[in-house]
Amino acid sequence: MTSAPILDIHDIHKDYGTYQALKGVTLSVRQGEFIALVGPSGCGKTTLLKQVAGFEDATSGTIRIEGKDMAGIPAALRPTSMVFQKLALFPHMTVAQNIGFPLKLRKVPTAEISSRVNEMIQLMELKPIYLDRFPRALSGGEQQRVALARSMISSPKLLLLDEPLSALDVKLKKVLQAELKRLHRSVGVTFVHVTHDLEEAMMLADRICVMRAGRILQLGEPSDIYYRPADAFVAGFIGETNLLPIEVTGRNATGIVYRSGEISDTTGQVENPLVAEDVSQGPAMMMVRPELFRRLRDGETADCEIAATVTEVFTKGGTVQYRARSDGGHDLAIEIQGTSQLPMQLGEHVRLGWPKKDIWVLRPGEA
Repeated sequence: MTSAPILDIHDIHKDYGTYQALKGVTLSVRQGEFIALVGPSGCGKTTLLKQVAGFEDATSGTIRIEGKDMAGIPAALRPTSMVFQKLALFPHMTVAQNIGFPLKLRKVPTAEISSRVNEMIQLMELKPIYLDRFPRALSGGEQQRVALARSMISSPKLLLLDEPLSALDVKLKKVLQAELKRLHRSVGVTFVHVTHDLEEAMMLADRICVMRAGRILQLGEPSDIYYRPADAFVAGFIGETNLLPIEVTGRNATGIVYRSGEISDTTGQVENPLVAEDVSQGPAMMMVRPELFRRLRDGETADCEIAATVTEVFTKGGTVQYRARSDGGHDLAIEIQGTSQLPMQLGEHVRLGWPKKDIWVLRPGEA
């Protein structure tokens, strides 16, 4: 993967009357990269995708693809292709006609269209017998593959995906997520993917862009977003988490010193790599992901400990999820590897421990 950006979005604003959908978005996407745009409904992620595709004009700012300013260039002439949540396959056209339609619009010779359609069928692992069928005769997953084939047949530089898997059942979605990853790896096209499914974003994307209220809050690799969120909102949005209040009593060259009314810490210190730069003396939050907790038996110790009472138990086969109330009155989410014997019981008072290596200390704020 090269470092040169194929897509360069600079200071994009989009207003609908008095409503500001995008408020100065700047984003650079590298050639061959898979970027996922995530955020709550109305955060601007689909609006941003439409600006790139050329379906809407920005109020201000610039969008460049391969260094070329896209201002005034209509969607049909941009080196992009978009797959929508509603696949918009033509019901009166066969699968072959649907897939080849973009090339037909460009007046590509019939023989070449047929050859390219067959290439797409193989790429998407669709059976050749489907070519003469109509979309209604296919399953949801097969229709999804047809839509992807149609979007890829014109060899776009950028493939824009607007929640194309959201309407599928869980099992089929898992299959097509793996197919999407395989497709990205095999064709080397740059993907920009809007999704509400945070697990999907973590699994597929090289980088994740978290948006809120028309702005980008954080852009980074999945592990950075998950374990080193920019603020309390990102921490809570990207997966379930625990934000435990602490008081920072000092900060020096190596880290922070803190105290807590309910966390028992062997040192009372956290090193700088585990502390956000903007944390200073005063209130802060220690982020502990649910899977970091383990139950401590008599005689066992951990870097950090907290006492709590189990309030709910949810079995998920491979894992068991718990809700607990700490002795200090804070609700905790816990995830432990499942076994035939539940490690904790409803109503049980337990000690929970966790290592410091994957915690994150950040400023308090709206989650």
